[in-house]
Amino acid sequence: MKIKSISLALSCLLPAVMPASPSYAEALPAPDSSTLHEVIVSSSRVAMPLSQVGSSVTVIDAEEIQQRAYISVVDLLRTQPGVAASSNGGLGQVATVRIRGEEGFRTQVRLDGMKLSDPTGPQVGPRVQHLLASEDISRIEILRGPQGLMYGADAGGVINLFTPRGGDALSGQLSVESGRYGTQQLHGNVGGGNEQMDFYLSATDLSSDGFNTRTADNILKDDDGYDNTTLHGKFGWNLSEALRLQVVARDVDADVEFDNCGFPTSHDCDSNVEQTSWRVSADYKSEHFDHNLAYSNTEMTSDNYAAGTPSYSTDGEIERFEYTGSSDYFSAFTLVYGVDVEQEEIVSGAGSSLERDQQGYFLEYQSSPIDQLFITAGLRYDDNDDFGEHLSYRFTSAYLQDLGSGGTLKYHGSYGTGFRAPSLNELAYNNGPWAWGPAAGFAPDEETSKGFDVGVSYYAASGLELGAIYFNQRIEDEIYFDLINFYGYLQAEGDSQSTGVELFFDYPLAKQWRVFGNATYNDTETPDDVQRIRRPEKIANLGGEFTSADQRFTLLANLRYSAASEDEVYGVGRLDLDDYVVLDISASYQLTKQAEIYGRVENAGNVDYEEVTGYNTGGSGAYAGLRYSF
Repeated sequence: MKIKSISLALSCLLPAVMPASPSYAEALPAPDSSTLHEVIVSSSRVAMPLSQVGSSVTVIDAEEIQQRAYISVVDLLRTQPGVAASSNGGLGQVATVRIRGEEGFRTQVRLDGMKLSDPTGPQVGPRVQHLLASEDISRIEILRGPQGLMYGADAGGVINLFTPRGGDALSGQLSVESGRYGTQQLHGNVGGGNEQMDFYLSATDLSSDGFNTRTADNILKDDDGYDNTTLHGKFGWNLSEALRLQVVARDVDADVEFDNCGFPTSHDCDSNVEQTSWRVSADYKSEHFDHNLAYSNTEMTSDNYAAGTPSYSTDGEIERFEYTGSSDYFSAFTLVYGVDVEQEEIVSGAGSSLERDQQGYFLEYQSSPIDQLFITAGLRYDDNDDFGEHLSYRFTSAYLQDLGSGGTLKYHGSYGTGFRAPSLNELAYNNGPWAWGPAAGFAPDEETSKGFDVGVSYYAASGLELGAIYFNQRIEDEIYFDLINFYGYLQAEGDSQSTGVELFFDYPLAKQWRVFGNATYNDTETPDDVQRIRRPEKIANLGGEFTSADQRFTLLANLRYSAASEDEVYGVGRLDLDDYVVLDISASYQLTKQAEIYGRVENAGNVDYEEVTGYNTGGSGAYAGLRYSF
């Protein structure tokens, strides 16, 4: 089935405009807390105040992104509850972000609505190592737990990134940064508009000499560098008060040097990756119906070299059509509904190609049956070319209790299910020349998943926020790559689980001081009752922020703790990974209304540790930069 023909047909089926009545999101006023008033769009893909969201979601806003001043989005995500990451070295090296212990390819990453998945990757996951946390990322929403209802049945968590939209006046920013390992970053953006149109353009160029990524490289002992040029554009046209058209495009061109590739093994390895994504969308808002129709395309080219000789290359493309609608015509409830159709194709350097389609249809019921109680119930139907039809569902609820004196308790919970079909690459690998033993010719079945969480949060008028969440997630018949024997892709019989608790707090001690932190305990197990690899059992962040009385100087420090993690190594078996505590410090000073200097020290204690066995991590490094806004 071709996506373009589906989009043309459905564009003619938008419901007609009908008379007015209050929507679910407007059913009751939110309590007097700025955080609870905060609008979240990730949970149900429609705007809702946090007070009504039953799912577990955290937000990193533009101010925090700029204050922390990290180069990589991965480093920002590490500071959040329930999120752990591992990296095969420094900037640009393979990185994995795991939400509540689930594999990185189950985490869906979107930027301005574009699904940033790599069709050429083994499991079609996001290449998070190439996402830069430069000034064009203005907001990040992290949705934890199974989220297959709205985003595709295989979504075990969602990271939504947003870029700014051009305002009425022409404005922009230029920045330059330099630091250890020969790291240099240049960034510029400009935006503007009027009532009819708006635009936002940005460009970032990053280069780093890096460091020797592999502990096994005692031959070349060379630095493994990284270059990344990212171009981004967003254009919007308001054709009327009700209709808006938007085009978003992003191109990432990255060159990575790494170790341990080729046959025989070489430590002189290079990879060039280019990912071009674009999305065209139309938003139509009437008195009681909202519609969003979008078509997106992602193309990925990956060329790899060993000692200067081409080793392998792959091309891939994902076409995706999405329609999301919502209706509050009936005063008692709101409906959110939609369709998504995805076509995935990969082409190897030898010219062979694989292709697959998957269609999904979903419906969510949202209601507030009594004061301060908000519930959702949703159902999703998927039809996969190779693995047939599947039903998944999600329920959420949130209840607000007014404690008086400006204090509010929020109780919330969610339950969701999903499934993931084996990727084209997983199937092809087992049918290729590299699989052997029990993996040779083995065709895994689809995985199924389920998970729930329950939590309570307290919001005080003073700004104090604290909360606790219990979660339990299971993957049945998990597909995994055998890292000990390198047979290929195998399938566990039974449940792989992640069970734990997330704690968080944010406390403004005084007008100029704030302390904040989070801690996650995650007990992960395979069906054989052993810990799932590269998943710390304990992670925590403890931070503090000071702002001068004139608001011109800001200092922020963050301690990150990771403990009780294991790994698997070919021919060796299980190994314990290091426990570690890393301190990062960042500061900024507003020189003038337009100019600001900033800096940070990463790994201030120069702690030596590994997140993946055999891969080095960066030592203590200082970085400084200048921003100029106009």
